[in-house]
Amino acid sequence: MKLVIFGLTVSSSWGNGHATLWRGLCNALAREGHEVKFFEQDVSYYANHRDLTLPETYELVLYSSWTEVDSLAKSAVSESDVAVVTSYCPDALAACGLVLESKAVKVFYDLDTAVTLENFRTHGGVDYIPAYGLSDFDLVLSYVGGRALDEMRELLGAKRVAPLYGSVDPEVHKPVAPSSHYDNDLSYLGTYAADRQSTLQTLFLEPAHRLPQRKFMLGGAQYPDDFPWNENVWFVDHVPPPEHPAFYSSSRTTLNVTRSAMARFGYCPSGRLFESAACETPVVSDSWEGLDEFFEPGREILVASSADDVVNAIQLGHEELRQIGRAARERVFSAHTAAHRSRELVQLVEAAT
Repeated sequence: MKLVIFGLTVSSSWGNGHATLWRGLCNALAREGHEVKFFEQDVSYYANHRDLTLPETYELVLYSSWTEVDSLAKSAVSESDVAVVTSYCPDALAACGLVLESKAVKVFYDLDTAVTLENFRTHGGVDYIPAYGLSDFDLVLSYVGGRALDEMRELLGAKRVAPLYGSVDPEVHKPVAPSSHYDNDLSYLGTYAADRQSTLQTLFLEPAHRLPQRKFMLGGAQYPDDFPWNENVWFVDHVPPPEHPAFYSSSRTTLNVTRSAMARFGYCPSGRLFESAACETPVVSDSWEGLDEFFEPGREILVASSADDVVNAIQLGHEELRQIGRAARERVFSAHTAAHRSRELVQLVEAAT
């Protein structure tokens, strides 16, 4: 199939979770013989932190304005079998109009479902979904499953809805030699988000305070100057994607913290969750409904609701942690790779035609 995608970004992983997911998914689709063209507005904050310019297996179209790329976009959509618009695409409304007028299978992929639904309930809309909703799309995909799918039908008018969860590219995320630069007992990798701060305080900073002899490491962008650091917490500003395997492979354990809006819906595995597990790093995660659908608690993942739970996890023996890490990696490779998701996407598209 020929697919055209109008998205937020695939060229920069800085401060967003879209790029890494799309890189894995586009590569996997290409390996299966599909042609992919990704349209991305060339905004300054991603241009200043760009870590991909010329993908090898798919085409990236960077443009400065919709007017500039309008004719090329029309041509791409007219030649495509599947046309996808994503959440937070800067030109989503124009892209939606173009896609909905085409003969392609029309897909909207919300990679920010929980935020979308929360804003619809609070403000009545978002700037990347048309005022008339999603009823005209053949298929609506959601990064979050569970009851969020029902709300997309009720609030947004979506007719055919399915989850397309995060995934991992096994060519990128795998165990590598540990790096002394990233060596730690518990790590956390994620962009700062105010609605994660309370959980991060409980499950990361409090254990660091209780275990002053242990080393904790936080990597991510946009952390405020008044963030409550501990003396035994090391900070790395934006760990680029090629460094993620070294970051995780150098961590005795790593923490997964879910944004509160997503956790309220459940069925919300983050890309980081799959990445770290693929690197065979034992994961300590906050709890949310549906987590056991992705990993078996106690065997493939450790679940924490308090600082005590995290402290106990860090103090587990090396062999027990190693077994948990290996089991998690096996689970990821059996069900949660980009290849699995690309095949799910193709099946969903075929079912929608």
